[in-house]
Amino acid sequence: MMESGSFDSAPKDPLQEERDHLDYVLAQIRKQLSRDGTRLLEIDEDEDADEALTADEIADATVEDLARERFRKLRMAQREPYFGRIDFRADGTEQVEMMYIGKRGVDDPDTAQRMILDWRAPAASVFYSFTGQGDVAAYESPEGTIEGKVYLKRNIVVRDGELLRVVDSYVHGQETTATTDEFLLYRLAENKDSRLRDIVSTIQAEQNDIIRADKNLAVVIQGVAGSGKTTVALHRLAYLLYQHQEKMAAERMAIFAPNAMFVDYISEVLPELGVGGIQQTTFANWALRILDYEVGLGDVSHRLRDWFGLKEAGARRAQYRDVEQKGSLAFRDALADYLTEFEKTCVPELDFTPFPGHTLPYTKIAAWFHEEYSNYPLHQRRTRVMGRVKRWMEMQLKDFPDFDKKAQKRTATANYRAYERQWPDFTPFAIYRSFLADQPGISSVSIQPPKKRGARYEVQIEDLAPMLYIHWRLYGVDARDRFHHVVMDEAQDFSPFQLAIMRNYCPSGSFTILGDLSQSIHTYQGITDWDAFLSQFPEGSSAYYQLDVSYRSTFEIIEFANAIIRPFRQFREAKPVFRSGEPVVVEEVDWRTRLDDAVDKLNELRQTATTVALLTRTEEDAHVYHNACLEAGLDAHLIDAKQSEYHGGISIVPIYLAKGLEFDAVLLVDVDDHHYDTSSLSAKLLYVGCTRALHKLHVHYTDHLCALIPPSDVSERHSAT
Repeated sequence: MMESGSFDSAPKDPLQEERDHLDYVLAQIRKQLSRDGTRLLEIDEDEDADEALTADEIADATVEDLARERFRKLRMAQREPYFGRIDFRADGTEQVEMMYIGKRGVDDPDTAQRMILDWRAPAASVFYSFTGQGDVAAYESPEGTIEGKVYLKRNIVVRDGELLRVVDSYVHGQETTATTDEFLLYRLAENKDSRLRDIVSTIQAEQNDIIRADKNLAVVIQGVAGSGKTTVALHRLAYLLYQHQEKMAAERMAIFAPNAMFVDYISEVLPELGVGGIQQTTFANWALRILDYEVGLGDVSHRLRDWFGLKEAGARRAQYRDVEQKGSLAFRDALADYLTEFEKTCVPELDFTPFPGHTLPYTKIAAWFHEEYSNYPLHQRRTRVMGRVKRWMEMQLKDFPDFDKKAQKRTATANYRAYERQWPDFTPFAIYRSFLADQPGISSVSIQPPKKRGARYEVQIEDLAPMLYIHWRLYGVDARDRFHHVVMDEAQDFSPFQLAIMRNYCPSGSFTILGDLSQSIHTYQGITDWDAFLSQFPEGSSAYYQLDVSYRSTFEIIEFANAIIRPFRQFREAKPVFRSGEPVVVEEVDWRTRLDDAVDKLNELRQTATTVALLTRTEEDAHVYHNACLEAGLDAHLIDAKQSEYHGGISIVPIYLAKGLEFDAVLLVDVDDHHYDTSSLSAKLLYVGCTRALHKLHVHYTDHLCALIPPSDVSERHSAT
């Protein structure tokens, strides 16, 4: 499969060895590109777009499409062919295989041997699972478990065809030192741009276990801030598509993200891994499409401004009790009972008489609906019954003479339409409104009438799961809407009812559900315990993982963030990778100059950072600081709930919208006892804000520092002058 040979110790000059090997690999890739490029050029010249294709030509076109895709992947591999090497000898063999691991598998055009192993291949898992504790390793292959011995594990950095770095994290016979983490720390210290990137070269052993988990499992990941859980979920999608190409299709996979901007932020990870076509959406957008846009979604930003406004926690909870109830499985069960009763009474208790002397009795119609078509969803049953009624009516018309048939048909058609109107409205929205009116203690204030003639009613996100449930009972699931796998990101902010709905659309039960309960800032609609999700899957069909190590932020930042949530024992603290950086700076500023001080700090931070964020407590404050930046001539982007793209650079963000993003440097402003009380919500917001920072964290406050901020032994304090 790969190069083989005897192996006693590491080469004397690893850098030169890898330069020589890279030269060979790039030469072979160029050779293959030249061959394929010439052939594709000839194909393009022979094509006639206006000419109809025969069956053989269609087959040839499919082969040509595959050739183009191979050519594209080779072009990408030319820039960064591989990132690691593992030297492995399987038990029962004498040869040591030198396996180079890359994002894409590449064969040697001369020997047809595998020159670069795809990171998703079974043997490549040794590169991720082997930690240097001993020399024994194993991987699962189609032939069974392959056990053996590792002689070398090497991390390699190639950019644009140039070898930049070689780090040996394990050499057989040599003592394993701190260099095990050297390559990881090197990658973590890099500045970030405006997009989430793949972690394929630094996947850790605990992350690898999740990525390669069985496809039929519902995998639930509790991951602390910066643990890589989102990226792990995306890599799991790429892995599943590679391993199960015959059973899973990209267009039947979906990622449900918290908002449109987050969809944009993660949009380049899968293409970097050579995967395209996966749906990336939000629950609201998906639900509205399934409902055929029968309703619209109310202003989300208003809900966020209200929930995260500066109000007493008890009042906030009481106001949103309805939202929590609508997301519960108890609400689902009540709706199910209502629909069962609706089904029993939806056939009008009327005989159908299209014209005198010809009557179709109610009992006959009811038998069709409740017995003959009982296996069909409700709307299909109604459609079939009314179709049968119409056919019966048309058969009766044959009894009339031709001269009278036209008049009788007009009468029959009018009576048919009158009878049809006796049936209840079979639309999800109408049934949902009727259900709400029947529920004491549940408000319908979330439903707003059309703002103008011809517009639709508007609902809030908590109304979508119940409407989808009604839609499912009415229509079932269209085969085109079934998922092979579903990823739920920031899942702690999803309701149990939302998951129950998505399970209807993913019958295989193949899920990756990820989040962090310490960042559950939308508690009015989310969960507080993963059992609310795990309990929905049959025993043995789910797996729970914890990712406790944070790879994003420096040791100092994680310690500072942990201290904020430490008083709340229900939250899980992150374990930092020992990547030391600058102390967290907590600085008192004067209220009158706080805007200027913030602008000065942003100017300072951007000198060494690619991405910088100023995080405010409210959206109103974000507008104030953004205007101050613009007046000072600072190019800053305001991010609000309606934002669909993340631009990088300097961002001004309400702290509750920053979840899921990361920045080289973060400035938290107005961290005083007026903007942040000592509630768990304030603690979670501050924790979210702090853990957005990779390298630098600064905190500004006026007058009285928020009591949740930890003592000065984990930060550097500056007073106002």
